[in-house]
Amino acid sequence: MERREFLRALGGSAIGLAAAGGAFGDDSVTGYVAPVPADTGASGRVVVIGGGMAGATVAKYLRVWGGAKVKVTLVERESVYVSNIMSNLVLNGSRTISGLTYNWDKLASNYGIDRVQGEVVGVDRKAHRVLLAAGGPLDYDKLVIAPGIDFDRIPGIESDALQAQFPHAWKAGAQTTALRNQIRAMTSRDTFVMTIPKAPYRCPPGPYERACVVADWLKRNRRGAQVIVLDENAGIIAERASFERAFTQTHAGVITYVPNAIVDHIDPGSLTVFTAMGEFKGKVISPIPRQRAPRLLYDVGLVNDTGVPGDTIGEKRWSLVDAKTYEYLDNGIGGDVHIIGDPANHGQPKAGHVANQEAKVCADAITRLLRNDLPDANPVTNSACYSPITFETASWLTAVYRYNSASRKMETFTSNAGVAAAGEAASASKDNFEQMNKWFRQLMADTYA
Repeated sequence: MERREFLRALGGSAIGLAAAGGAFGDDSVTGYVAPVPADTGASGRVVVIGGGMAGATVAKYLRVWGGAKVKVTLVERESVYVSNIMSNLVLNGSRTISGLTYNWDKLASNYGIDRVQGEVVGVDRKAHRVLLAAGGPLDYDKLVIAPGIDFDRIPGIESDALQAQFPHAWKAGAQTTALRNQIRAMTSRDTFVMTIPKAPYRCPPGPYERACVVADWLKRNRRGAQVIVLDENAGIIAERASFERAFTQTHAGVITYVPNAIVDHIDPGSLTVFTAMGEFKGKVISPIPRQRAPRLLYDVGLVNDTGVPGDTIGEKRWSLVDAKTYEYLDNGIGGDVHIIGDPANHGQPKAGHVANQEAKVCADAITRLLRNDLPDANPVTNSACYSPITFETASWLTAVYRYNSASRKMETFTSNAGVAAAGEAASASKDNFEQMNKWFRQLMADTYA
C-alpha cells in the first residue's frame, strides 16, 4: 500500500502532526499558530527540562490544549537545537548544520512559554522543585523531563580528543561537520568504516541510512572507495527490505554489511576496529556507541529499566514509563514526573517523529490531570520516517501504535480499516525524496513554530 493510502485509511485515529489544525508552509519554522485558550479548566505549573523534539512539543501543546492558566517553563542549557533528523544529509552536502538549527523564540512569543537557559543539577521530587546550577529553584505541579541521551565510551577511544578524531555524529552539530570533512578527505582507495550499536538506540534506520548516503557520495566523487557496516545486531532492524535492496542492488560493490559484529575495541594508531567478526581497517571510522539515559536521570534516581524484554538483571539504562501518561513508574506507581523522548522505555522507537507524538499524548494527559479529569485510556500514535538512499531518492517506514493496558506500553496494531500496523516503501524514489522534505518541514514547524 502506498504511504498516502496508508495515512488516508488511518484517518483521525492518531494524534497527527497538525493536531491543533491548520497547514504549514515551506518555511520550516513558520506554521499555523494556534490560540492559547483563556481557561480550559486546567491550571498549574509545569516545568519541562529539555528543548529537543519531545520537550519543545510538550511545552507548546501544554499551552495550546491546557490554556493560559497552565504556566509552562522550558529549561534548556543550549542556546539552539540542531536537528538530528536529516543530519546525515550534511555528510553528502545536500543540507547544512545552519539549516537544521532551531531555537525556542516562537514558542515564547506565540504561546507564552517561559524560557530559562540553564543547567539542571537536581530534582527534589518531595518538594516538587527543580534545582539549577545558577539562579533560584523552579517549583512545579507537574514535571516533564526530556533530556535526550548519553553515549557509552568505546574501549580504545575513551578520551575527548579521540572521540573527536572518531566522530559518531549521533548528536548533530560539530561532530557532523567533522565527519563530513573526513569523508571529503578520502581518496578512491580508502574505506569508510561505521559501527551500529546494539538496539535500542536513537533512530533505528539512521545508521543504515548513513551507510547509503556515504556510499552514494563516494560513488559520485571517490569511485573505488568502500563502505563497511559493522552491525552489533543480528540483522538490519528497521526498513529491512529497503536497506537490503540498497546494500545489495543500489550500492552493490560499495557497501559490505557485517552483522553480529560486536565491537571489542578500536586501535586509534592502526585505525582498526576489533569485533567478534574480525578486524576491520578504515581511513575514516565512525563508531556509533551504545546509548543510555543521560546523567541527570541517574543522579535523581529515575533510571530503572534495561530496555531489553525479559532482562531483569542487566544494567539499567532507561526510564520505565506508563505510555498512557508518560509518568515515571516508581515500583509500578506513577506520580508527578513524566519522562518523554529517547531515555524513556515505552514500546515505541527512539525517533524524532515519535518524540513529537508521545509529547502530545503527555501534554493531553497532563492537561486532563490538571483539571482533575482522567487521561485518555487508549492513546494512539503514529510514526513516520523517511530514509535517503541516494542524493535524490528515499524510502519510508510508517507504523501505528496503541496503548496496551497490561504492559503499559505502546504496541503496533491493525486499524479498523484493515490497514497493517507497519509498512515500508516498495522502492526508493524521487517522489519519496520530495515527500521527505515536506514531512520534515511540517514536523519541525509543528514542533518549533
